[in-house]
Amino acid sequence: MRGKFLVFEGIDGSGTSTQSALLQQALQTRGIKCATTCEPSDGPIGNLIRQIFKGRIKVSHGENPHRLGGDLFDEQMAYLFAADRHDHLYNEIDGVHQLLERGATVICTRYFFSSIAYHCSSESDFNFVYELNKNFPNPDLIIYLDNPTEVSLKRIETRNFKDSYENKDKLNQAKDNYRKAIENYTGQIIQIPANDPVNVIHEKILENTLKLYQ
Repeated sequence: MRGKFLVFEGIDGSGTSTQSALLQQALQTRGIKCATTCEPSDGPIGNLIRQIFKGRIKVSHGENPHRLGGDLFDEQMAYLFAADRHDHLYNEIDGVHQLLERGATVICTRYFFSSIAYHCSSESDFNFVYELNKNFPNPDLIIYLDNPTEVSLKRIETRNFKDSYENKDKLNQAKDNYRKAIENYTGQIIQIPANDPVNVIHEKILENTLKLYQ
């Protein structure tokens, strides 16, 4: 039997990594084989993305002279994330599709909603990012952790390294873009307040996730 593909989404500091680990543990104690992963992935393109965010690799910035309102940095990130996503899904070593076919539930932190959230600032951006991601399969369930921007900023202020997207303006924009993406999404998704206690959030997630196995 094919495994379930579960995706956590939310702005930085929403607790997606924490809740992903808790869900994996809870499912495994119930005898459900599962694996956790994330985007950017641990593959070659994902590692390239991480080095760009750290500033170890330089890429273009500024307005795209050939696309009105296009931001060169966001465009390059959208291309790279789509390429990483394809490799993440279909590579023959540890690809998500292969794990699902083997019966494992895959819990992924971030997927194509994140590209919409972080790489779009105009309608033309939405169309551009949509075209890059339209052929990727929908997960069985998206779990969106809805966190106030102020709470996220407080949670991430102690991080040793913050990438260029972890600031108030970008997080506010991402939060608004998540709202738009959710409104237009036809797949299965749940929205959970992310500033509740960790155990309360986990119980809500687990309750909704277990319905997929009934």
